[in-house]
Amino acid sequence: MTVCLENIADRLASSDDAHTGRVDVLTDALTSMRTGRPAAVRTEAHAPWGLRFGPVAGAGFHIVLQGSCVVIEPGADPIALGPGDLVFLRTGRGHVLADQPGSPVVDFEAEATDDSSVIGRVELPGTGARCVLLCGAYKLDVERPHPLLRDLPELLHLPARPGEHGALRAAVDLLGAEVEHPGPGRDGIVPSLIDALLMYLLRAWFAGQQAAHARGWAAALCDPPIDAALRGIHDDPARPWSVASLGQHVGMSRAAFARRFTDLVGEPPLTYLTRWRMTTAAKLLRESGLPVDAVARQAGYLSEFSFARAFKREFGIAPGGYRRAERRP
Repeated sequence: MTVCLENIADRLASSDDAHTGRVDVLTDALTSMRTGRPAAVRTEAHAPWGLRFGPVAGAGFHIVLQGSCVVIEPGADPIALGPGDLVFLRTGRGHVLADQPGSPVVDFEAEATDDSSVIGRVELPGTGARCVLLCGAYKLDVERPHPLLRDLPELLHLPARPGEHGALRAAVDLLGAEVEHPGPGRDGIVPSLIDALLMYLLRAWFAGQQAAHARGWAAALCDPPIDAALRGIHDDPARPWSVASLGQHVGMSRAAFARRFTDLVGEPPLTYLTRWRMTTAAKLLRESGLPVDAVARQAGYLSEFSFARAFKREFGIAPGGYRRAERRP
């Protein structure tokens, strides 16, 4: 297991990969879902207090920097949080944070800041016990989440335990310090630290899944043939891949490869290939000025017509209409 997790770490942050062109599937998948830069809010509250967080278009997290509180979701028992605890909500669904169940609750509203700032502030004055939180959000395409995120539970709680997840704790400390005492360059530092936090959180989750011998993306990225197939698809989605050629690419028979890929990734190879081609095309339409026929070629389609038909089937809108809608102010 140790070697496997080290391999994942290498793929997350290896400078060698940047020089050799080796694809980092995790970063690739998360980048493809991004619709805006992340943000963070420092929240200071004094008991009794409660904050109601409405749904957000993405994923959210809370870190307890000082004090304690509870997170409350509809129909679930409250979860107690202590200093250093981290909660990740993969779909950004509504929830409540409070000093204890039954405390008065108000809607969460970050203090107004200029549009360029990534740090907001919330203060709930009082005379009771003090709690300081770091609340953040990742702006992600929640309509088409990558299967990687669907493997995570709706609410992931990582308690602060001495000696566990040292890199994650270091990222938490750096982010907390920057939000507590922001300095020049904060608008570049904070989003980068929040991005790093998500990567370290995924590492911690993968470690737990591997220890439990679970299936899914944690296992897929630690399986050399399936990892190689995923990297092949991500590196060159336009290549005319077939189940047989993917199997040959990783040194497996067609049937054995198809079974193994489907078992670990959760969908057949060509289904994932189509998903990634459409994801690649959507990103190019949003972020590049390439004409639609060039986008079609980079997504693996020989004609603009066949690409437009496939894109509309997947997104419910033609490529040109999608580009105009996504770029609308």
